[in-house]
Amino acid sequence: MLHFLTIGILLGLSAGLAPGPLLMLVISETLRHGTRSGIKVALAPILTDLPIILVTLLLLVKLAGYQALLGSISLIGGLFVLYTAYETIRIQTVKLVLPKEQSRSLLKGVLTNLLSPHPYLFWITVGSPLLYKSLSIGLSAFVAFLAGFYLALVGSKILLAIGVGRSRQLLQGSVYLYTMRLLGVLLALFAVMLLRDGLQLLQFL
Repeated sequence: MLHFLTIGILLGLSAGLAPGPLLMLVISETLRHGTRSGIKVALAPILTDLPIILVTLLLLVKLAGYQALLGSISLIGGLFVLYTAYETIRIQTVKLVLPKEQSRSLLKGVLTNLLSPHPYLFWITVGSPLLYKSLSIGLSAFVAFLAGFYLALVGSKILLAIGVGRSRQLLQGSVYLYTMRLLGVLLALFAVMLLRDGLQLLQFL
């Protein structure tokens, strides 16, 4: 259970803090319309991810006997996380771009997350395989991963909205950069684990 909670928190933090369409929207809505609007955007993944999780998890359950396919998914997931780690480590500063639209923060957040490829790639190649694996251990591991992931994902974005609301320089300081580099190293280690699991499923190890 603790293993899956830790992985969930790591993946949630990296997704929550890494520059992307949703983070940019959190920042811009906070700067234009206040911290409350930024927090509304941060809550969007809770509303949009459930259908993706259910569909990908059901597909994995049906494919449970196909070890080669599951191994291939694990390898792709490992490569995806490795690329994410690389992008996380090389982050420099976040440029703040303000949109011209009026505030409809939650709707904007939902649409941004739905139209972004990242949630789909993550849940197909990494998230759902981990959830499927956690089910073999027990419901507590399943819940621990989801709780850790969304608490870290949404919580980090909410904290950023609060921080940016107080200081625009938060995402351009050394603390943010060093945090992202540490997360990048941890993600790289996790990617190695996924790649190893994939090779074992494919019987190369």
